[in-house]
Amino acid sequence: MGTKKKLKRFKENENFENVIQPSRSDLLNEKFLLKGKWNLNFFKNNFPIVLELGCGKGEYSLFLANKNPNKNYIGIDIKGARFWKGAKTAIESKMHNVAFLRTQIELLSYCFGENEIDEIWITFPDPQIKFNRTKHRLTNPQMLNIYKNIIIKKGIIHLKTDSEFLFGYTLGNVTQMGEVIYAHHDIYKNENSPIDSTAIQTFYEKKFLEKNKSITYMKFRL
Repeated sequence: MGTKKKLKRFKENENFENVIQPSRSDLLNEKFLLKGKWNLNFFKNNFPIVLELGCGKGEYSLFLANKNPNKNYIGIDIKGARFWKGAKTAIESKMHNVAFLRTQIELLSYCFGENEIDEIWITFPDPQIKFNRTKHRLTNPQMLNIYKNIIIKKGIIHLKTDSEFLFGYTLGNVTQMGEVIYAHHDIYKNENSPIDSTAIQTFYEKKFLEKNKSITYMKFRL
């Protein structure tokens, strides 16, 4: 994507009512006023809140929000030009139960209060295979503890990835820290796969499938 196009999308995001872009400084200094008050001050209802981490174009947030009008969805990504499409689609479709938050995922505990989230989707994150990048994996023990802090007790977390490495790495961590509800290394070859794991394919997922890569999926609690 060219620089001019990115800048145009960044500018449009500033005017989208469903896009929230707090500064890192405000988050770290506890000045983000929606923390712990998303339902009260943003969605203005008491519906459960579901996060999509590394949401990209926001395909899962849009699909699930349309399917479940009595739940609120927040797509989270640091790349605002990428989720611009999801935000624009939600506005044009008059979907009031979808929002997009531009921030780094490691700052989630500054964005949400304890037990504020009901469910989390992690869709096709960078597997960060190099050993010295372990700390950047979205399912390392430190990140899992962050999720545990903001999600309700018994809240469900989903991981969908083309990386067998990340799937196995996460499975090992969750076995130590929580409960694996379902796990399969090739969901499109398993007739018992949960419907939500196969009903929508993201932009990147379609590319992986075109290359005959297996798509793994895991559902767990912390």
